[in-house]
Amino acid sequence: MKKYFGLMALAIILGISAEAKVRLPHLVGDNMVLQQQTEARLWGWADAGKTVKVTVSWNDVTYSAKVDSQGKWMVKVMTPAASFTPLSITFDDGEKTTLSNILSGEVWVCAGQSNMEMPIKGYNDCPVEGYNNVVADAVNSKGIRHAKIPSIMRMKPQEDADTQWIECDPNTVADFSATGYFFARMVSKTLQIPVGIIEANKGGTRVESWFSEENLKKYTDESLDSLTNVKKFPMDFHRPMMWGNGTFTPILNYTVKGIVFYQGCSNTDNNREKYAERLAILAKQWREQFGLGEIPFYYVQIAPYFQDNKNGVDGVNGALLREQQYKALSLIPNSDMVCTNDAVYPSETHNIHPTQKQKVGERLAFIALNETYGMESFRCKSPSYKSMEVKDNKVELKFNDTYLGFTRQYGFEGFEIAGADKVFHKATYTQSQFSWFTGELTLTISSDEVKEPVAVRYCFRNFQLGNVANMAGLPLIPFRTDDWDQ
Repeated sequence: MKKYFGLMALAIILGISAEAKVRLPHLVGDNMVLQQQTEARLWGWADAGKTVKVTVSWNDVTYSAKVDSQGKWMVKVMTPAASFTPLSITFDDGEKTTLSNILSGEVWVCAGQSNMEMPIKGYNDCPVEGYNNVVADAVNSKGIRHAKIPSIMRMKPQEDADTQWIECDPNTVADFSATGYFFARMVSKTLQIPVGIIEANKGGTRVESWFSEENLKKYTDESLDSLTNVKKFPMDFHRPMMWGNGTFTPILNYTVKGIVFYQGCSNTDNNREKYAERLAILAKQWREQFGLGEIPFYYVQIAPYFQDNKNGVDGVNGALLREQQYKALSLIPNSDMVCTNDAVYPSETHNIHPTQKQKVGERLAFIALNETYGMESFRCKSPSYKSMEVKDNKVELKFNDTYLGFTRQYGFEGFEIAGADKVFHKATYTQSQFSWFTGELTLTISSDEVKEPVAVRYCFRNFQLGNVANMAGLPLIPFRTDDWDQ
């Protein structure tokens, strides 16, 4: 009997010890990538009143934090320069927990809807171009790691998510976000450092799906009642706030470099006219929640797509949303946008998940390499409309960010011209000319059907592919010079 009670007492002591052990969020674990040369936040839970000590393999400093009354603690550790040398961290509140195979590098969040979530292995009937080559090349991407946050809804912000950091190799790369992976691969290859991507996304979500409760109340008329939203939005991915609470808030303590974002399709018929303003609100919200300052926010313009059953490829719902995305550039500081007008094949009118994800990810990387990492030799901006002038029956157009030329001098596709009747006709004459004296590039267009031009549009339809690209091969951002309804 004494032996029995002795064993019971030991079990109780061991149980208390196991319960008292520091608990870490899943995102703070083996194989993680820490943001280099900064005060990286590490956090978790332990018994209230205890002191948690943190030691790291790269210096002799002991970091410590007192556990608050809620059982929470946080420390900031100074991280070393990026390296492929594995690191370790030990947490000790009386019982030690050690994490290993950690790298110091660059950490980016990959957020948005299904085109960001889409993995290298693709979706059913929606492949990612070059799959086998990507798998074979993954042996060269051992410094790239990802953590996929499970896509879940919650009414209240969550502190943890069931995830883990995965090293990239031919056996794991298929599950990486395709856009995120191609972004990370280009950054890692160019800077020769590890890159970690945190994937916090959900297919079909609206921009409002990621709003905080505070911003939902302040800037929208969306309901905060879950039953009301279930009835209003039978498709759960359209519901407001809850995806942010369940899928994004668990990452907000992690120290990151910036955010890349690909979303918008679900807003083409839902608060489209407010999209630019709301995207700016979301970018501001995430920056404030991370508490890391005005971190980079780079996003992707939605690709050409059939879009609506009433007007099909010739409708403009998608074009109007893309216009809002371009407008958001002027509202969001430290931001930039990738144009995808050429990243779709003519056969993909009804494919909302185009196959050419490498172009998208690499263009995001070109922006980051130039604007975040200071490598100005990278040409990262798509040309955009600047001005027009009508001379006789022709229209002379000028553009920003051409890098002193287009990739062709005639035969431009995608332009339409209208007169006062507001009926658009395909441009039948297109010719560009570069002035060596002024350094300006002028594109002259006309249509046999329009004798007195008033307005010009370029690829301003749901699905319309152009061929105008600057000297970097980056496509012209779709535009219109009018403000007519439809």
